[in-house]
Amino acid sequence: MSDAFPVNGMDAVVFAVGNAKQAAHYYSTAFGMRLVAYKGPETGSRDEVAYVLTSGSARFELRGSLRPGTDLARHVAEHSDGVIDLAIEVPDVEAAYTHALAQGAKGLVEPYTLEDDHGKVVLAAIATYGETRHTLVDRSNYSGPYLPGYVAAEPMVAPPDVKNNRVFQAVDHCVGNVELGKMDEWVEFYKRVMGFTNMAEFIGDDIATEYSALMSKVVADGTRKVKFPLNEPAIAKKRSQIDEYLDFYGGPGVQHIALATNDILTAVDHMRAAGVQFLDTPDSYYDDPELRARIGEVRAPIEELKKRKILVDRDEDGYLLQIFTKPVQDRPTVFFELIERHGSLGFGKGNFKALFEAIEREQERRGNL
Repeated sequence: MSDAFPVNGMDAVVFAVGNAKQAAHYYSTAFGMRLVAYKGPETGSRDEVAYVLTSGSARFELRGSLRPGTDLARHVAEHSDGVIDLAIEVPDVEAAYTHALAQGAKGLVEPYTLEDDHGKVVLAAIATYGETRHTLVDRSNYSGPYLPGYVAAEPMVAPPDVKNNRVFQAVDHCVGNVELGKMDEWVEFYKRVMGFTNMAEFIGDDIATEYSALMSKVVADGTRKVKFPLNEPAIAKKRSQIDEYLDFYGGPGVQHIALATNDILTAVDHMRAAGVQFLDTPDSYYDDPELRARIGEVRAPIEELKKRKILVDRDEDGYLLQIFTKPVQDRPTVFFELIERHGSLGFGKGNFKALFEAIEREQERRGNL
């Protein structure tokens, strides 16, 4: 079937941050990413600075304002560090943008072309939930380090001493939190505008604990290269992690980014040694005979997973290993997931209760449950 909005994959996750240089150092050191491109006063950018880091196909752009009064400075003041753009690479920006607007999307930036000695890049942007946007990117005729206006940059630190010198190799999925009653609206947006389909949904007891609850649906493009779970709060005894996020972020936004790794044990060891804090999982999770029976044999001994607090889940297609960081900035908003897939296309449904109970323990410590 013809695809009116074909995508090649994720292009970049773009962050607005209060101090881009320090954020770049953090992601270089703690996440093992490699600085590859830069723009700032030295390149003629008078209002903002940006550092671009990669790990495999995963690309982060960290943008910071150089002066007060800019929209970027306002965004950081209101929301703190967070994701402002989930950029998507498409084969034809103009066609994708035209189709999106015809299907009711709000256009933010009409298609335009940037050029330099390395070639040209075509870009446009549409709005999604909150202040998040999707920049549409065609870089098929470009060989530079990132975009025109950016220069190649030397890595800040030595590469991690692990296989392939990287801790993870791709963005697996990006999760958005929206207000109560808005999840289905945004699911419909992605289906109508981008031709995405429902990949999974989690409601009711699937995604609740004794105290808090939420609802989640996953939309994805036909190739499953781009996957966007969407969460909304649900009525429960206490405030959920989604309520806490919406409160502290000041509205809808990207809650967490899942990073695909081929060796989650090594990834966790590297990141934890570099100071990354992960959610704790009680030993009882690993000692549960029902869990052991359900997951069967996995590549890592259960004791090694237990030592690192890595969760495991199995479905009809295979299994996955996953772990979640604590929030990586002062506000309890954005965090990360490491995920190692072995056939499973799921999102760890069997771990939801253990995960949310771990998040609730952190909420309780912060006084926000």
